[in-house]
Amino acid sequence: MKIAVTGGSGFIGKRLISHLQQQGHELINISRSAQAVSPHARTITWEQLRTSSQDLEGLDAIVNLAGESINQRWTPKAKERIVQSRIKAAEQVAQLVERLTTKPKVVVNASGMSVYGTSETETFDERSPHRQVDFLSGVVEQWEHAADQIKGPRIVKVRVGLVLDGQEGAFPKMALPYKLGVGGRIGSGKQWLSWIHIEDMVRLIDFCIMNDAIVGPVNATAPNPVTNLAFGRALGKAMHRPNLFPLPAFVLKLIFGELSTLLLDGQKVLPHVLLANGFTFKYIDVEKALADIV
Repeated sequence: MKIAVTGGSGFIGKRLISHLQQQGHELINISRSAQAVSPHARTITWEQLRTSSQDLEGLDAIVNLAGESINQRWTPKAKERIVQSRIKAAEQVAQLVERLTTKPKVVVNASGMSVYGTSETETFDERSPHRQVDFLSGVVEQWEHAADQIKGPRIVKVRVGLVLDGQEGAFPKMALPYKLGVGGRIGSGKQWLSWIHIEDMVRLIDFCIMNDAIVGPVNATAPNPVTNLAFGRALGKAMHRPNLFPLPAFVLKLIFGELSTLLLDGQKVLPHVLLANGFTFKYIDVEKALADIV
């Protein structure tokens, strides 16, 4: 298959391009910069595509992972960048698809599980209603609305959970206190953490591309979410470090501001669509996932 990936130089994008290339697919990395070179894909810039989209004729699929990182202090300017980068990326994909003579069969667009809101007691899957309760849930609402404007192909909206990887993403920061021997629960420890191993993350995107029955939202989370306290215990065990030093919520809020909601407010999110369509997770239990990563 001929597959284009936006955001291919990002955390998930790099791993996805490598995975798909190993499966024998032809990969094109669509980027803002010609310097965002991938060793496994040909890079084309959005500027080049505005001149001519001929190189993308015959595409079978587009995976849109582009967007400003949320792992930064949420100043007003940062919030604007986070929102607009996602909307603009989806709009650019919609315009590209419209220009192509032969449309791709599927567009997989990144999204987020924040769309369900937060809760310590509720369980969410793809059939749960959207709840705009904070900044991130609002971002996802606008992000998915922009993706819905892509007309023609089958649209899959992958609502990404906490992706666990040893080198990039949130995990290295979460593991740092344990490396220093001062790890422990964060806040109450009761908040749910819906996680997924990076290997399953790229595998499920591949699965969504290939499975014509999958349309609409897909929760990219492992089947067994855990509480923050349980996650810390598993991480301490994997790293052979104690899990004894709690980090109060007010300290996180002082350090990270509104960004602290990512660790203090939880969601128990289940991957109903993936399981119903026969996807097999390699990492079901957080203990096995963390042992592999550590």
